Amino acid sequence: MSKIKALTPYRPAAGHEGEVTCLPFDVFYGSEVHEIVARNPNSFLRVTRSESDFPLDAKPTQSEILERAKENLDRLIHDGVLVKDNEPAFYVYRLEGNGCRQTGVIAGCSLDEYEAGKIKRHEKTQPDKVADRTQHIVHLRAQTGLIFLAFHGTARIHELLDEAVKGMPLYDLGGDNGIRHTVWKCTNTADWIEAFAEVPSIYIADGHHRLESALKARDILRAANANDATAEFDHVLAGLFPSEDLTILAYNRAVADLNGLSPAEFLATLSERFNIEPTTDKVPARHGEIAMYTGGKWYKLTERVVAEEPSDPVDRLDVSILQNEILSPVLGISDPRTDKRVEFVGGQRGVKELERLVEAGDAAVAFSLFATTMDDLLAVSDAGKIMPPKSTWFEPKLRDGFIVNPI
Repeated sequence: MSKIKALTPYRPAAGHEGEVTCLPFDVFYGSEVHEIVARNPNSFLRVTRSESDFPLDAKPTQSEILERAKENLDRLIHDGVLVKDNEPAFYVYRLEGNGCRQTGVIAGCSLDEYEAGKIKRHEKTQPDKVADRTQHIVHLRAQTGLIFLAFHGTARIHELLDEAVKGMPLYDLGGDNGIRHTVWKCTNTADWIEAFAEVPSIYIADGHHRLESALKARDILRAANANDATAEFDHVLAGLFPSEDLTILAYNRAVADLNGLSPAEFLATLSERFNIEPTTDKVPARHGEIAMYTGGKWYKLTERVVAEEPSDPVDRLDVSILQNEILSPVLGISDPRTDKRVEFVGGQRGVKELERLVEAGDAAVAFSLFATTMDDLLAVSDAGKIMPPKSTWFEPKLRDGFIVNPI
């Protein structure tokens, strides 16, 4: 069974949702954040990326960044831009547009269940990123971003979702490249808790660092507040979506240099492992194909020896094929988590960004990959395995700022 908890959050006052809510803090370049907050002082990025409040050439300390984030959150509350819901509720959240529609529920999820492995992961986390977000949660005493979770949808949960979206929404907001964001408040909390008790496992789709940070923050706050009977920090703010509704885009790679090889030597080395042919197809059509851009040309790579599909679900992934057959043995990138020569290019930026990096001289070669599927993600998670870094890019992105969970 899966345990969820109703929330009493802060959320945008009517009419403010468009200016407050924003895409997650980690999808923007620093210069983009500065431009956004300069245009919109109520953007929630001033809470999640408060370094943007300082001049571009400033070097604020971590303490100054955290204090500014708290000041900005407190100001949104003081000015009535964010208002408090005091009636426990769940919030149904629908994202629709560009041929997709996904409808889930925003709730508190048990950090005890995450610690016990009932909320299943598929990525490793980086300690520095976890420490940064942990400090953010502890200093603000709030969870400011949604963890993106998936589960196998049940008939009862789909029924509750269908009932919820018939009502009047709290918010109905367009934007983000044609994506419509709609939120409904649901006070029939017992129905939702009972329905999720039938869900055996929950899977992290996106937000491993934020979830691990919430766990670390819980431990810090629990030690400092041993007599706190409410224990609000025992749960984490999350959006839970049926896995059958979700789409994963490719997470592509660009590499700064050819590891000392000339372009001709690089292609010759690859030809020992792959069939290489020029192509106009910049996105692979199927599992096992890799599209490569170098020297102003696109190539299709297919393995010369097609072995039986590996039994390990991680080895089957196209990101693993690229890592194991090209990045590590040919380009010398043994640890893509730490090697500064490789850049990860998320799905929303597409192949145009790969071409731009190569043509600008920022990369010598770029690879467009066949996207990991939801079945792949669930199989890896169920096996207790870990994917290579940056294996999945979920689109559309959940917006921050619709629901802020005080702890």
